[in-house]
Amino acid sequence: MNPEDLKIPTHVSIIMDGNGRWAKKRGMPRTFGHKRGAEVVMDICRESSDLGIKYLTIYAFSTENWNRPELEVRTLMTLFGRYLKICYDEAKKNNMCVRVIGDRTGLSADLQEKIREMEEGTADFTGFHLQIAINYGSRDEMLRAMKRMMEDYKEGKISAGDVDEAHFGSYLDTADIPDPDLMIRTSGELRLSNYLMWQHAYSEFYFTDTAWPDFSREELLKAIEAYTMRDRRYGRV
Repeated sequence: MNPEDLKIPTHVSIIMDGNGRWAKKRGMPRTFGHKRGAEVVMDICRESSDLGIKYLTIYAFSTENWNRPELEVRTLMTLFGRYLKICYDEAKKNNMCVRVIGDRTGLSADLQEKIREMEEGTADFTGFHLQIAINYGSRDEMLRAMKRMMEDYKEGKISAGDVDEAHFGSYLDTADIPDPDLMIRTSGELRLSNYLMWQHAYSEFYFTDTAWPDFSREELLKAIEAYTMRDRRYGRV
């Protein structure tokens, strides 16, 4: 299919899987795969923007990932700190708004400060929107949303009649961001892994055996081509 014939999704979400396995196949530690995977993120941001995608959400670290080996977790947290600096610099050059979703209270004070600085510094950028899910789990997100909503109810800010899908969505980490049209998962796994379960209600899913460190423009185009060929019916008969 010619690129000009593709139906470009507004919002793409990605589960970046396979970094550790990619490194292991090359006789390298898992952390080597994570470093390579972080480099691929900026490449895919540029490619997504060039193709006309407006929003990209990436699953960087889940609430369950704290159960990984301590050294790997420490390395990932250090990598996030370095990556956020690179991401911030790229955002300022390319008019990119960057936002972190997830429970940031579980992160170090230094990492929280880097996130705050980056979000505030890119909040008014409109060229491309990148959401990074760090310490994120969809069930945790929905529980946090419901707790905030219950607090507002107790304080008389809302009534039971106010609550509908749109109102509940305003309490989620992705408030004001359109739901993903296309979800991509790399490295052959066929599950959501507690990722944007509310937001993916009507998303198209694309699974590839390609590990995230090998993901490229060509792989992204394959996913968009599959998305283009599907009949988006949203439950209608």
